[in-house]
Amino acid sequence: MGQSVLTTGFARVDGVMHCEGVSLERIAHDVGTPVYVYSAATIRDRYERLEKMLVSIPHRIHYTLKANSSRALLELLRSLGAGADVVSGGELHRALNAGFAPADVIFGGVGKTEREIAEALDAGILFLNAESEAEVRMIDRLAAARGIVANVSLRVNPEITLDAPHDYIKTGGRGHKFGIPYDEVVHVAELSAKLANVKLVGLDMHLGSQLSRIDPYREGTERLASIVAELARRGIRTLEYLDIGGGLGVRYDTEEPPDLRRFASIVLPTVAETGLMLIMEPGRFVVGNAGALVSQVLYRKRSGGKEYVVADAGMTELLRPSHYGAFHNIVAMRQRGDVRTVDVVGPVCESGDFLALNRDLDDVQPGDYIVIGDVGAYGYAMASNYNSRLRPAEVLVDGERYAIIAAREEYADLTRLEVARPDWIDAGEL
Repeated sequence: MGQSVLTTGFARVDGVMHCEGVSLERIAHDVGTPVYVYSAATIRDRYERLEKMLVSIPHRIHYTLKANSSRALLELLRSLGAGADVVSGGELHRALNAGFAPADVIFGGVGKTEREIAEALDAGILFLNAESEAEVRMIDRLAAARGIVANVSLRVNPEITLDAPHDYIKTGGRGHKFGIPYDEVVHVAELSAKLANVKLVGLDMHLGSQLSRIDPYREGTERLASIVAELARRGIRTLEYLDIGGGLGVRYDTEEPPDLRRFASIVLPTVAETGLMLIMEPGRFVVGNAGALVSQVLYRKRSGGKEYVVADAGMTELLRPSHYGAFHNIVAMRQRGDVRTVDVVGPVCESGDFLALNRDLDDVQPGDYIVIGDVGAYGYAMASNYNSRLRPAEVLVDGERYAIIAAREEYADLTRLEVARPDWIDAGEL
């Protein structure tokens, strides 16, 4: 008998890697490679863990689309009760297209365009998370033109020093581009309270991504609560929401996953004291461990005393190792018993195109499949057509069944938006 299948995720059964009750080898044969495969059970499990953690206070969970905005995953999360957190007009379109009610959508992002703000107002979303005084004024102007009052929350930069795996995923420190500086928030809140077409309904923060320590959340929440109290002293009592963002980490290698019980014990009492509804914006925590990338080995080669496994997936399918120096577990589809230390690289014409360096891996040969784990967040979402490569298919597994939820691109998709015979315009003419 083989190893039993884990109820949430990926396991080896009779020597072959499975996602829930479906062989990844079967999916590779049927769909081709590279291919992203997601576990519905894992997504349900992670979402339910958060619900259980927050059950003691009024709350809303708004899934962050930037982690993975595939429609089938959005529909699954919506069915579980999630709202949506978007950071672009495109993500707003995706959320509405996946069936989220406008009242279940919040819109963040440091550089919203006038068009994006207008689209959010026209849709009637729950609120916009404004990141500057200038943005608040633009929202007021666009709302006035529509004869409406726009719900606005202010994103606070709590200016907290914290540890994260990479500087690029820290967003709540002093001097970062995100949010309103902590010592300017009260001023912007008072301005918002005076504008005729803006209603200040919340305060928001986002500390960063892939955080395993809970203490920064406590410090950040306490800072938000102190602003709530100060605004109340100044007569501003329109707040309804306290949005503490996302950023909870997942295990890729040796990281300790966040202690949700401790999170509840040290963060939720502070939120409860404000009397406001808590909003969380998880992304990676919900989908990160729910995805794998299946790739086929193309070649084995040796150069400069190193051994290389050349696969049909690379930085165009998983940018995180090259961009962040991120670690992803890689295993052979079928164990061979003999292990080699290799660099796992892709086909892209860049020296930085790698999935793993100096990694112990079964002695896979051309034609074998490898499975790269934990790609549910920022895998497909950051995939590109660099080198005119085709973005892979996506597959969702639910128990013993699977479905293609995004088709593999074709060559025609690469040139679909190009203009074969452009209409030239004489710039000298009026």
